[in-house]
Amino acid sequence: MKKFAIFCLALILCVSFTGSAIAFAMDGNTDDGAYMTSGNQSLDFDCKSAYLMDFNTNTLIYEKNSDERYPIASMCKIMTLLLVFEAVDETVISLESNIVVSDTAAKMGGSQAFLEANQSYKISDLVKSIVIASANDSSVALAETIAGSESAFVDRMNNRAKALKLENTLFSNCTGLPKPNQYSSAKDVSVMTRELLKHKEYYNYSTIWLDNMIHTGGRVTELANTNKLVRFYKGCDSGKTGYTDEAKHCLSASALRDGTRLIATVLGAPDSKVRFAAVSQMFNYGFANFKNVKLVDSNKALDPLAVRKGKQPKIELKYESDFYIFTKIGDEKNYKTEFDLPEFVSAPIEKDTVVGKAYIVKDNKVVGEVNIMTASSVNKKSYFDYIHDIIREW
Repeated sequence: MKKFAIFCLALILCVSFTGSAIAFAMDGNTDDGAYMTSGNQSLDFDCKSAYLMDFNTNTLIYEKNSDERYPIASMCKIMTLLLVFEAVDETVISLESNIVVSDTAAKMGGSQAFLEANQSYKISDLVKSIVIASANDSSVALAETIAGSESAFVDRMNNRAKALKLENTLFSNCTGLPKPNQYSSAKDVSVMTRELLKHKEYYNYSTIWLDNMIHTGGRVTELANTNKLVRFYKGCDSGKTGYTDEAKHCLSASALRDGTRLIATVLGAPDSKVRFAAVSQMFNYGFANFKNVKLVDSNKALDPLAVRKGKQPKIELKYESDFYIFTKIGDEKNYKTEFDLPEFVSAPIEKDTVVGKAYIVKDNKVVGEVNIMTASSVNKKSYFDYIHDIIREW
């Protein structure tokens, strides 16, 4: 019976995600670097707000009321998780450490991991329960651990939102449970999701479909991923759902195909089926029409540069960073890379010194640039070095 129920769920989801063909005109790359929909907007959904963007370049592909403020329910936990992983990076906490759960955290309602008050839990297990099952009790437990109290943690959430320039976001708690003065926008949620996706540890949890959480004494809480696209959409490896009566059905998810990662967000869908179908259709459109191309690869070797008066005649060069473009499929051939480098540099010269630039050009217009730096150091020749050269040549 259980297998039959899962089969039925898969069948329903697959049917709902296929939808109709998506085809409409595009304005092309606008002055603000965004690909905006125009004409017959068949990529439109029964929802309050939507946003589709490229992960690597931040390019906007599609939006609907994306700056409007709405409640986002449990998607508040995207910011909660971001602060958790940043605390891990800063060694404030360790995923392998244990913490004791407070009575306040254990009594949280809504989605729960059913934690036991005054019992010890591994931080990684708490994170897992938040990512997979949107556990409110685990969220508060980690908030208290990192900031001392949920209210102090919420202050940090709002400060982080300001740092990310999220002008349409305000948090009142770390769970997304209904509370006055708590809202965000589809664009802001997408930016939060993008920041979270920069933390590789997050993917250790976001791709899990089903798992268990073991409590003291052997009690088990079954965890089922609320983001069904992780199982039913090819390439989807992350995301966060949300639902309250006020917020309706929300989802921010990401999918990766052939080096292109997209982020899609939907707020205020009337039911769960619509939010999953809407995000799937946005993904379908993005992957069918665009791709991410790495035009500058920081791991690629560059021709060495001549050095005057140096102990070595040449110095190795490197790009300071990668450079991606997000473009319509087939349009990448219109980009080229031009270099601005001197014929030589003079010693002494230190490693990581900027000596030139690589310019990315399209239609005779520079669309981006990357510094070219020295990959090593070269010391200046001494008097004895010159004597040695003369003797060797003689």
